[in-house]
Amino acid sequence: MTVGAAGVTPNGLRFQPVLMGADIGIYALARSFHEEYGVRSIVVSLTVTGPVADSMIIENVVLGADATAEQMVEALLEVARRFAGPEAPTLLLLANTDWLVRFLVDNRAVLEQSYIVPFLDAALLRQLADKARFAELCGELGISVPRTVVQDFASAGDGGWRPEPVDLPFPVIAKAADSADYERLHFAGKKKVYEIEDEVGLAELYARLIAGGFSGRFVIQEMVPGDDTQMRSVTCYVDTRGVVTLSCCAHVLLEEHTPSGLGNPAAMITGRWDGMLGQAHRLLTATGYTGFANFDVKVDPRDGTAQFFEVNPRIGRNNYYVTAAGANPVRFLVEDRVDGTAIEPVVVEREILYSIVPFRLLRRYVLDRDLAATVNALIRRGATAHPLRYRADRRWRRQLYVALAGVNQVRKFRTYYPEVTRTGL
Repeated sequence: MTVGAAGVTPNGLRFQPVLMGADIGIYALARSFHEEYGVRSIVVSLTVTGPVADSMIIENVVLGADATAEQMVEALLEVARRFAGPEAPTLLLLANTDWLVRFLVDNRAVLEQSYIVPFLDAALLRQLADKARFAELCGELGISVPRTVVQDFASAGDGGWRPEPVDLPFPVIAKAADSADYERLHFAGKKKVYEIEDEVGLAELYARLIAGGFSGRFVIQEMVPGDDTQMRSVTCYVDTRGVVTLSCCAHVLLEEHTPSGLGNPAAMITGRWDGMLGQAHRLLTATGYTGFANFDVKVDPRDGTAQFFEVNPRIGRNNYYVTAAGANPVRFLVEDRVDGTAIEPVVVEREILYSIVPFRLLRRYVLDRDLAATVNALIRRGATAHPLRYRADRRWRRQLYVALAGVNQVRKFRTYYPEVTRTGL
């Protein structure tokens, strides 16, 4: 199939992916569509960033940084009008950040006149995207989560507001209950996740949030000990029958440590952990979930329990680890939503090393001998994957960007995470 042609399903139906966003996760989705179906994705974004720029597998539609929600909807409808006609392909509309997923769900009634919008319903999205409600649901279903205190800032601007007491041992972790409300807020010292050492630091955080105009809820959680290597990622797809047809786990080796990217995995090894998957499946089936889901989990070294932190109502930024491990996730979506085919459930077992950082840098941080040996063995076998390094997408400007992105990773880790004497293992 030539680049630019519509994708064709196993049943011979034509489809066209339209993706919203411009980060590495959107490029990874476009790459997965191209690998599986040879189709060129249309990427609609406010601005073009490096991961999606100068790509042969993407057509960029740029709206401008100040585009309103109404303008975004109209731009998507304009894209859809290009495919009108009796031979029109089915249009699949995806996003991979919380605020864009919410935008699509909020505007589903209009958008579904032209697109398939394969996300969960608005009520369930609000529940699961809220980390406080997520913790409550997990408790009801017997799924392990860190102890949590919820602070509601709705009336924090009033003189009489007082925070809830935090009866947790310090240090604690603090983060917005709903990241979609928090992502577009700007104030000095803003981070995705905060590690708070004492009550004074917690009071200072509250003051910054109030000064920045935050009016949502923040969760304060018990800190589960251990370094990045205690983290796990779980990605699933639940089809329209309510069956979990795709399950893939990964053992995190290294996370990003920049203020805006804190907690995003930078390197992982795929594997299979049935106990963890069982808990994830329990939540998905009990809530009537459909579509992609990505869980952040940490294994508590004190007792080996898998502590679930959150579920992202999307496939996740690092989704290419699933494709690289041999189960291209877009196939499960396309055959379910376009073909209407029931796929037999797949649990990924193949072990591969996924990394967006140079291997030399990764080796500096993987200090556990067994993990280091596994990393080196996978590198020697060539069982590795980088989402931006795609042989079918090799314009020289793009290759230059990918090379410079690797150099930039080294710079970022030197700045924000220079110590390599930690083991925590």
